[in-house]
This record gives sequence, structure tokens and C-alpha cells, in this order.
Amino acid sequence: MANTFYRPIVVSLAVGLLATACTVGPNYKKPPVTVPPAFKEAAPPAVVAAAASQLAPAQPRDAVARGKWWETFGDGQLNGLEEQVAVSNQTIAQAEARFRAARAAVLGARSGQFPTVTAGAATTRSRASSSRSIVRQTLPGLTVTDYQLPIDASWEVDLWGRVRRGVESSVATAQASAADVATAILSMQSDLALDYFQMRGLDAEKQLLDSTVDGYGKALQLTILRHNQGVSSGVDVAQAETQVATVRAQSTDLGVSRAQFEHAIAVLTGRPPSAFTLAASDAGILPPAIPVALPAQLLERRPDVAAAERSVAAANAQIGVAKAAYFPTLSLTASGGFESAAISTLLSWPSRFWSLGPSLVQTLVDGGKRRAATEQATFAWEETVAAYRQSVLGAFQDVEDNLAALRILAQEASEQAAAVAAAERSLDLANSRYQGGITTYLEVITAQTAALANQRTAIELLTRRMTASVLLVKALGGGWNVTDLPSPRVIVADQRGAAIQK
Repeated sequence: MANTFYRPIVVSLAVGLLATACTVGPNYKKPPVTVPPAFKEAAPPAVVAAAASQLAPAQPRDAVARGKWWETFGDGQLNGLEEQVAVSNQTIAQAEARFRAARAAVLGARSGQFPTVTAGAATTRSRASSSRSIVRQTLPGLTVTDYQLPIDASWEVDLWGRVRRGVESSVATAQASAADVATAILSMQSDLALDYFQMRGLDAEKQLLDSTVDGYGKALQLTILRHNQGVSSGVDVAQAETQVATVRAQSTDLGVSRAQFEHAIAVLTGRPPSAFTLAASDAGILPPAIPVALPAQLLERRPDVAAAERSVAAANAQIGVAKAAYFPTLSLTASGGFESAAISTLLSWPSRFWSLGPSLVQTLVDGGKRRAATEQATFAWEETVAAYRQSVLGAFQDVEDNLAALRILAQEASEQAAAVAAAERSLDLANSRYQGGITTYLEVITAQTAALANQRTAIELLTRRMTASVLLVKALGGGWNVTDLPSPRVIVADQRGAAIQK
């Protein structure tokens, strides 16, 4: 008799467990993208091979060293500042908190694969109406007390993979969040390098202006001497004084921008600007050679591209979640415990109760709700595919833009060096002609202005080349690789607050 009672339950459970192998919805395939065979602005293969050792792809075990791309620039002070960004920067801390939240969501989605068990305790005191029929109420007019200690268990069998697809989506979302962390780290590190090199450019420019003030001051003293001797007019003295005061004011004005860059660097390293000072220095660093890999490899080195691709995988799994709603839901429920009218007999064997049984539910009419949900999931997937392809195109553009900038700026710097040399020769000739009494001081002023302008332009070009180098490294992913993403096993593992790892 008992075997006859349990047989339907056992059969239903066995069928449910076997059916969990079925998962509806499309299996994920990475969307195809158009990848050019090479970058238009890439250096010749010989140049790339010569520089390949500086940012060559490392094995996964070398992930820490591989990420220190700023060491390519050979600036010890920059190296020290960059080390503080990943530790103290608050924007990165926000991104890491979002990753941990996404990882917690995976654990929440995964909980649907296990039964839910609840326990409780209840007591009620009630009196039935005396006016009710004895047929409908066995004890009319009697006040009774009922004590209960129930335990309930329920489990929705994942027949069609709804829960598994949900876990798959959550895992991909967490991986996308981990890639967002890498993107935030690379962005903050590159911002610091950009601010640093622009500040160093201002330091170099200030040194130039200060030395120019000294030079103009000597010229002013010579002009005053000539004026006292009756050789030069008061106009020449006034013009020389104007030159000195103008350049001194320009040197002072650079302090505004430099202070702002210094404050920005302080914030990037997680410190208040009032507690941070960076001494002036002209490092005189030249842009390093940055090896450029093939475009196909770029897709594995950009964390933002990896985040977009993982978002596609998450959206793809959501289609399966939506399609699972078209199929029946099998639930297994069980309850048991103790119930008695007297607390003294509550835990006695005769006071036990239990129930066990499966239920199969199929939605027949929902007014198009399931179809709408499936279409919504499909269109959301199409949106993420378009976003992924756009991020790929943007990555290619970033590399091409900065390769072109470096190539053109290098040519311009060479031409500007010739202009600086010519301007300095012109200034020497003007000074000689003025001291010889051949020309007026106006010719000297014109030559001084031209020489200073060309020298400042040369410094600005070097700064632009340095910043373009930083932007190129950023466009290339800064040494990051898609293998740095945490695996699904690590994400699912219940390690509270664990760091991002593989």
C-alpha cells in the first residue's frame, strides 16, 4: 500500500531530475566582427619587432608585471605614483564594489538550483460559531488552542534550464563587471600619466621662461648701459623692460595649470590635494617605442571590449530564461512537523503530521506576456551585439588615431627643431647687429619673440607626443588580457569579498 502511494512521487522526481539536462534558448556564440588584417598607421614590421620586448604579451602568471605598462616610460616618480592608483583610487573602489555586487547576484541566481526549507512555530486560539451546522463544524461553540511546529520544503525542478540560464547570465554579467574594473584601473592609470606628463611639460616650459627672463634681464641691463652712454633711446629701454615683464607674467601664469594637474594627481592617488606636493622637474623623457599587435589580438587586450562581449553573453542567456516560461513548471513540496491542542503533547509521536507531493503547472493563456518577454530579451541581445561591435570599431579607431598622432607629431617635432635652430640663429644675429649699432632694438624684440615662441612650441610638441604615447598604450589595453577575467568557477565560489582573480 505504501509502495503504491510513493511510486508516483518517486517517478515524478526521477523524471524531473532527468529532464534537468534540457536547456532551452540559444547556446552562446561570440558575435562575428569585421577585423582588418593590419592597422593602417602601424609601423613597419622591423620597427615593431625591435620594440616588441617592451610590451610583449606575457603568460598569465606574469599578469602583475605585464600590467605595469607605465614602466615603459622610464620615469621613477611616475612609477611610484602609478602603484598607488589601484590601491587608493576611489573610482576604482566603486567599480570593485559593483563587481562584488554582481558576484553576489550570481550566488543569488544559483540558489534557485537548491530546495527552499522553512521552519516556524505558531499557536492559535479560536472559537467556532455555535450557529454553524455540526456537519460543517465538528465542535461548534468550543474554544480551542492549536500549537504547531511546521517544517516546509519546496523545490522547483529546473526542467527547461530557466535557473541555469539565469546563472549563466549572472556569471557573464559578473565577468563584464570584472572587465569594467580593469577598464576603470586602466583609465585612472592613464589619466594619471596624462596629467603627469602635461605637468612635466609645464615644468619644462616654466624653466624655459625663467631662463628667458634671465636672458632678457641681461639684455635689459645692456640696453640701460647703452642708454646711459647715449647710444640707445629710452624707447629701447622701455621695450626691453616690457619683454622681461611679459615673459615673467607668462611664467607665473603657468602656475595655475600646474597646480590643477598636481591636485588631479593627488585625487587620482586617493589623497587630498592639500596633503600632496610634487616638486618641479624637467625629466626630459622621450616617447618610447610602443609595439602594436595585429587588430585581431587587440580584441583580447581591451577590457572594455571584453566587457561588451560578456554583456552579449548575458543577454543571450536571458533569451533562454524567457523561453523557459513557455514550458510547464514542476515543483516538489513537502511539509511536516508537530501539531497538538496541548503544548505538553506537542512533541509526542501521535502529534506528527506530514505531506509530500509534486505539482505540474502550465500557463495556458497570458495575453501575450511570454511572447513579449521573449521578444524583449531578443531585442536586448541585439542591442548588446551592436554595442559590442561598436566598441570593437572604437578600439580600432583609438589605435589608429594615436598611431597617426605619433607619426605626424614626430615629423612635426623634427621640423620644429629646425625652426628653433633657425630662430636662435636669427636672435644671435639680431643681438650682434644691435650691439654693433646697425639696427634698432625692435629687431631684437622680434627675434626674441620668434625664438621663444618656437621653443615653447617644441616643448608642447614633446608633451603631446608623450600624451599620445600614453593614449596608445591605453588603446592597446595596457597589457591586459582576456585571460585575466575571473573564471565562472571563481565567480560561483562562495568567497565573500574575494579579490578579482582567475
